[in-house]
Amino acid sequence: MEFPFETKLFRETDTIETAKKFSSCLVPGDVVLLNGNLGAGKTFFVKYVCKEFAIENVSSPSFAIINEYINSKKIFHFDFYRIKKETELYDIGIEEYLSNDEAIVFIEWAQLWEGILHHKSYVVNIELNGIDERTIRIIKCQN
Repeated sequence: MEFPFETKLFRETDTIETAKKFSSCLVPGDVVLLNGNLGAGKTFFVKYVCKEFAIENVSSPSFAIINEYINSKKIFHFDFYRIKKETELYDIGIEEYLSNDEAIVFIEWAQLWEGILHHKSYVVNIELNGIDERTIRIIKCQN
């Protein structure tokens, strides 16, 4: 996969294939920021990236704020949607999670608190273009 990457997604299989390709780029220490409207497919995308690391129990961390998964890789999966104050992120130890070189970190709704996310490896934007069409853009960041 070459970056920046952009493609249209028309079927779930398109998203699954893109997630599979993207997973091969990830290494422990990477932080992936995911942006997109409700229903755009952020959690679905993370789920299929995680499947490539033999992780099957991926669900939205909307209420828990963070889910941790471990199999062939350690994954921290955040959802910032319900965070109301920056201090909440520090209370859950965001800095420790982001600096963990043994895990890959996914953050949904990252744009809500992007100001504190100094370390990022990739930004994934998923845009709804209609009921059956999305555009996914993936940028590799320079740290």
